[in-house]
Amino acid sequence: MDAKAIVMFGEIGGDLEIRAAKWIKENCKKPVVGFIAGETAPKGRTMGHAGAIVSGADESAAAKKKVMRECGIHVLDSPATIGAKVKGVLG
Repeated sequence: MDAKAIVMFGEIGGDLEIRAAKWIKENCKKPVVGFIAGETAPKGRTMGHAGAIVSGADESAAAKKKVMRECGIHVLDSPATIGAKVKGVLG
C-alpha cells in the first residue's frame, strides 16, 4: 500500500527534525503532518535521554515547529489531533 501522507514525530534537542524538514521541502511531494514533543520541558534539563536536552535556541520545540511550518509541514500542538489533521489534509 502506498502511503498518502507522512506523519513525522520529533522531540526537543538536536537538529534532525530541522534537517528532515528541509529535506521534505526539497524532495517530498506528499503532505506531511508533524509533532514535536517536549514543548513544556524545562530549558537546559535532560528529559529522558541525553539527546533530548536543548543546548541551543534552534533545538527548542518552538524553533523546530517554526522551521517545519516554513517547510510546508502541517505542525500540530498535540498528538491527539494527528488523525483528524491527516484526514483533513487528505480531504
